Amino acid sequence: MSEMSFDQMLDESFKTIHNGEVVEGIVIDVKEDEIVLNIGYKADGIITRSEYTNDSNVDLHELVHVNDKMEAKVLKVNDGDGQVVLTYKRLAAEKGNKRLEEAFESQEVLTAPVVQVMSGGLSVVVEGSRVFIPASLVSDTYEKNLEKYNGQEIELIITEFNPRRRRIIGDRKQILVARKAQMQKELFERIQPGDVVEGVVKNVTDFGAFVDLGGADGLLHISEMSWGHVENPKKVFKVGQKLTVLIKDINGSKIALSLKFADQNPWLTAGEKYAKDTIVEGRVARMTDFGAFIELEPGIDALLHVSQISRNHVDKPSDILSVGQIIQAKVVDFNGEDHKISLSMKAIENRMPVQEPEPEPEDVEEVEEEPVAEDTEDGGFAEE
Repeated sequence: MSEMSFDQMLDESFKTIHNGEVVEGIVIDVKEDEIVLNIGYKADGIITRSEYTNDSNVDLHELVHVNDKMEAKVLKVNDGDGQVVLTYKRLAAEKGNKRLEEAFESQEVLTAPVVQVMSGGLSVVVEGSRVFIPASLVSDTYEKNLEKYNGQEIELIITEFNPRRRRIIGDRKQILVARKAQMQKELFERIQPGDVVEGVVKNVTDFGAFVDLGGADGLLHISEMSWGHVENPKKVFKVGQKLTVLIKDINGSKIALSLKFADQNPWLTAGEKYAKDTIVEGRVARMTDFGAFIELEPGIDALLHVSQISRNHVDKPSDILSVGQIIQAKVVDFNGEDHKISLSMKAIENRMPVQEPEPEPEDVEEVEEEPVAEDTEDGGFAEE
């Protein structure tokens, strides 16, 4: 047997590698555009920037450090200069694809960061592999601006997996719909009419507000917002506002809410405040041709009939009154059962004093004065 040369013995001391093989190495140097690994072979392994990441602006020194352990895949055993060309990016993508394939088959819920927001949807990365989520599958409600998701970690399931065509589709909407369905089921099992629950204002319209009860939305109609009159819900409630509401009715999946709690009903004490013959003060809330409705307090309106506005003839209330005006009146009728109160301004209107006609001057008879006698020197009297 011939003796082995030094070079042959050196070669024998190193392991052999092949193209496509996955190797593990230790980082021995990080340069601006490449990473050098000791892979236990006679030559070092080189990972160029382009084979590490798709981001050409990233600083490799911030991501990789000397003595880090790394796995990479062999692209070329000898690049012509005696170096082994490795790829980290492609190995990560293969591992990611394998992970995505398993998640696709099992419909596992994944969590991944959003790395890019596009006009058509979101791009997320799962273990090095990109997944596209169309805008229509991002949420269970219409999302006009997807920028709020940029950089966030979101949940998704893989609904389409075709790595050869580079088509891997994710779906977040399906998770939200299923989760809300479960929450809705639990909510309806828990609530019943008469319950008082907590909610958050989700949307405000001209006719009411939709309140998220945690699983389902309830409608707080404008007529149920207060015992008093609400002109515009948008001036009273704001999206995100927390509310304590009363479950008024449940009809299938529809929930009617109210803020008119029974113990706060102003009619409970109205009989004491607005008994017949009581003088009250109120605000003109609205007017019709037959009279004006006077708000005595939120939730209690009284009718001031046109015939009770003044002792003088009034054609229509707007000739004398205006909306928002504060008036005083007398309660002439109280019906607590039907929630009706009648008022009269005429009943307390100051009477104008009746002026008696001026008496005519009496006729006075003219009387002639009798002549006055004066003394004379001779002691007699002489006529004037």
